[in-house]
Amino acid sequence: MWCLAPQTGYLHPDEFFQSPEVIAGDILDLETNRPWEFLAASPCRTVLIPLLTSGTAFWIIDILPRFWSEIALNYSYVLLVLPRLIMTTLSFLLDYTVHQIATAWGSNPWKAMVLLAMSPVTLVFYTRTISNAIEGVLFALILLLISPGEGNPVPSSCKANAHHFIGLILTVGFFNRPTFPCFAFVPLIYWAAQRGTHKSHFSCTSIILTAMKTVPSVVFFSVICVMADTIYYRGHWLKKNFILTPVNFLCYNINPENLAQHGVHPRITHMAVNGFMLFGLFHLSALCSGINMLKNMIWGSHSKKPSTEQTRLLLMLYFVPLMFLSLFNHQEPRFLIPLIVPLVLLVSNYTRTIKTKCLLVLFSVTGALFFGCLHQAGIIPSLFHIQQIVLSKSACGNISCHHTVLFTHTYMPPLYLLNLKKGQTSVEIIDLAGCTEDLMCQKLRGLQEELSLRNKEVLGKTMHHLIAVFPGTIASVVESCKLAHKAEVFFTPHLSMEDPPKMFHLLTRNVIRHLSLHVIEIDVSTTRE
Repeated sequence: MWCLAPQTGYLHPDEFFQSPEVIAGDILDLETNRPWEFLAASPCRTVLIPLLTSGTAFWIIDILPRFWSEIALNYSYVLLVLPRLIMTTLSFLLDYTVHQIATAWGSNPWKAMVLLAMSPVTLVFYTRTISNAIEGVLFALILLLISPGEGNPVPSSCKANAHHFIGLILTVGFFNRPTFPCFAFVPLIYWAAQRGTHKSHFSCTSIILTAMKTVPSVVFFSVICVMADTIYYRGHWLKKNFILTPVNFLCYNINPENLAQHGVHPRITHMAVNGFMLFGLFHLSALCSGINMLKNMIWGSHSKKPSTEQTRLLLMLYFVPLMFLSLFNHQEPRFLIPLIVPLVLLVSNYTRTIKTKCLLVLFSVTGALFFGCLHQAGIIPSLFHIQQIVLSKSACGNISCHHTVLFTHTYMPPLYLLNLKKGQTSVEIIDLAGCTEDLMCQKLRGLQEELSLRNKEVLGKTMHHLIAVFPGTIASVVESCKLAHKAEVFFTPHLSMEDPPKMFHLLTRNVIRHLSLHVIEIDVSTTRE
């Protein structure tokens, strides 16, 4: 229900521009803004995962009218929701994993499932088409395979061939996001140590030899991924011209200048900020448990409740990936969402007071509403509104229309949601991102003059329209440009943390205007005789 609502919150451009924005152009032949990572000149992302997720959704959309021609679809809604519904379905693998392995990890299955289900990470991030959600599902599956003890739910036949399944997960995870080894490191070492020939003591040689069993399957599935990417980007398969998208990704991100373009953060950001933003009290509980474990290791076990082996393993499954990811200067909250499974297993047995439970519920509701319904939440409704304007014939009568739509101080708008066929010339999207006030006014005035001139030159043939989309926090700046406009629509709520409202904005009577996304049609009419 939360997925189908739909959520209008916009987490990050990657939720659109690493999957549906790319695949919609390939399968549905829609006009899209293909990101540079998916261009043949600079392929840094594998196409297999987007094809299997968004591609499946768009394939259904493509073939459905062929069998039921009378069916009427709201295409913009379906284009948004169906890929998300597939991701939501995949996210139930997290629930299955937690239910199956909780006992083996010394956790309460039902308490862990409740904590997982109520988390805003599950409710929002795992219902979106972002590669981090796929990474989290794969991390859960590898935990399912290496689950310890007699409570391990994996059938004996799967246990015998676990190295093949692990090799498959490692390969898909690495091609999906090259950071996946950060998450797979501890599970792989633990599995290799349990399967090694020297059970009586820790043997690096035995661990390495056992881990090497995954190499044949890793090589086999890597060849498949490389062939698929090469055929997609090159149109053919040539041994001398194959594409290694993870290698290209790593080469790009190793360059500090490239990484700086996406934002540079202190290395403590994940530990001190992002963990609390995503997990709240769960992260605090894990930190306290980790500190207590370190104290016991250094000064001896003086705790009334010394940590069990399962607790120590869960702490490693949580903190080791977090530490690896903290080595990179670019740190975003979504990078940590795969850690939700070991975290809920870790904290499920903690005793909580009524006050703590209320705080957990409050955090869950607040987080889900913020990420799912508030953050950049006006962009998707504004695109639906613009699509209706484009499809409306009343504004132009019997002549053709051309719409120039300018977005500023918002996330990149996913063009595929306008449902425009590839090659169309009736709509032009301009994204000014977070430009300066002077540049924005200069661009708006320039477009107004240019389109007014075009209307005059092609009098009676084409009518040009100019639409500006901007958050309420810069409404006064747009007004200072002194541009006459014919219509204005607000989409509330809309909050951008990159351009948040000032305190005095929130204390005025027009607080709703400041927490809205404004769509105005600027007057570019000419004097017609």
